Amino acid sequence: MAHILNTQHLLTTSGKKRNDRDDEDGVSTVAKKSSLMACEADPAVALASIRHEFGEHGGVNMSIEASATFTVMEPDTMRRMFAGELGPENDFFVYSRHFNPTVLNLSRQMAALEGTQAAYCTSSGMAAISSVLLQLCSSGGHVVASKTLYGGTHALLSHFLPRTCNITTSFVDITDHGAVADAIVEGRTQVLYFESMANPTLTVADTPELSRIAHEKGVTVVVDNTFTPMVLSPAKFGADVVVHSISKFISGGADIIAAGAVCGSEKLVKGMMDLRGGSLMLLGPTMNAKVAFELSERIPHLGLRMKEHSRRAQVYAERMRELGMKVIYPGLTDHPQHKVATEMVNREYGYGGLLSIDMETEERANKLMTYLQNATQFGLMAVSLGYYETLMSCSSSSTSSELDPSQKAAAGISPGLIRMSVGYAGTLEQKWTQFEKAFIRM
Repeated sequence: MAHILNTQHLLTTSGKKRNDRDDEDGVSTVAKKSSLMACEADPAVALASIRHEFGEHGGVNMSIEASATFTVMEPDTMRRMFAGELGPENDFFVYSRHFNPTVLNLSRQMAALEGTQAAYCTSSGMAAISSVLLQLCSSGGHVVASKTLYGGTHALLSHFLPRTCNITTSFVDITDHGAVADAIVEGRTQVLYFESMANPTLTVADTPELSRIAHEKGVTVVVDNTFTPMVLSPAKFGADVVVHSISKFISGGADIIAAGAVCGSEKLVKGMMDLRGGSLMLLGPTMNAKVAFELSERIPHLGLRMKEHSRRAQVYAERMRELGMKVIYPGLTDHPQHKVATEMVNREYGYGGLLSIDMETEERANKLMTYLQNATQFGLMAVSLGYYETLMSCSSSSTSSELDPSQKAAAGISPGLIRMSVGYAGTLEQKWTQFEKAFIRM
């Protein structure tokens, strides 16, 4: 069955169907060249260079393959597929929980976006994260992770995995590289896990240095890049695995309930899809083909959207600072990791579409958000991010509520920290005027 799970075709640029006599080395070369191109170029260049999938009848958009199972013309073909002689790289499919053509198209796009050899799209971001950790860590294993993470990820690492799998985690200040190195237990630590830009403090991880530290000790680096698609490319700086919740910026419409992706090496993805020991294969967090189609149609204009998200976030952050507000944004020169961020960002895409405002108390944060939504219509009080309208939430009592008070304090999450996902609806000046009016009322 190994060849059925071969993921080399995820990055092949040719649209021709391969047959079972094609030279495997030739495909490997194409995959490696595509991966190198994706790593070195603007992500938009990489996305535009992968093969375009056309519809069944020649439509410019690919068809949705909504079938759960696939037929064969000859009985021997089924045998050969299960023997590993034929598989998706030859356009032979068995069952959509394994591989589906529409989902694989999105996987090709995600691999190109992140500059990795392969990718696999899942039913949610948490499915991607948990599947990767379960694949890389064994019982009794150890993870070193940033103490500032999305609340769901923090709960997975601090509560669920120790209870169910005997996998423990040491949480550290990801900007303290000495502490990171000291926390790694050689022979036991299997993963270093962090977010490229932390939720919700917007701490920027020095991915090149962290990857060097981890790799010197034989540890796999896993990075969540949900906050900064197009903006940051962790694989280019040494990350082994990049995970996403792709229902956020990549979706852009706040209408995809859940979707995720694992981007990494061919070896990793094939291992995760192994029939006997693969976490993706056996846990089954399969993405619906209709969801994959929706998302694949949005990725081509992701770059344009990220540029505008970032442009407005930069302008708003600078103006908020001028108003005397305590604003956190990596594009500001006084941000603690501004220099690190500047060295890593794909420059055309700015510093990302998120900023944070520290109002110190939850009462003050709620008051400002109430004015911004109900009085001036600047944005909406809602969790999540990447929408065309600005979304605001008080992180301490919402997306970081899984952390206890001491953990929030250690992560730098104050009771009044507002996480703001900056949208692009209306004009910049129109929206800024709305912000100012709410601020004056405060």
